Amino acid sequence: MHFAFLCKDKPGSLQVRLDTRPEHLAYLNALNADGKLGFAGPFLGDDGKPTGSLVVVKAETIEDARRIAADDPYAKAGLFAEVEVKAWNWVFNNPEA
Repeated sequence: MHFAFLCKDKPGSLQVRLDTRPEHLAYLNALNADGKLGFAGPFLGDDGKPTGSLVVVKAETIEDARRIAADDPYAKAGLFAEVEVKAWNWVFNNPEA
């Protein structure tokens, strides 16, 4: 099953994002190597700077998905003001369908 992480950055936290980005990318690369990552990327504000993240993963349960979200270095660094984890059905343009 797929799960979407809707992550909203804390105001004024761009430096936390920049400082933690290498560890975050390594984490996403590991998820991808394990076949758990669907896709990911930042939300952008009007100024083009990141304001949050969208990450879609494959997991057995929502609890597993929540653990994946909590283990993200961005989450551990306190970047996010809010993380919503929702079950998601990839209907259109799903490369596995």
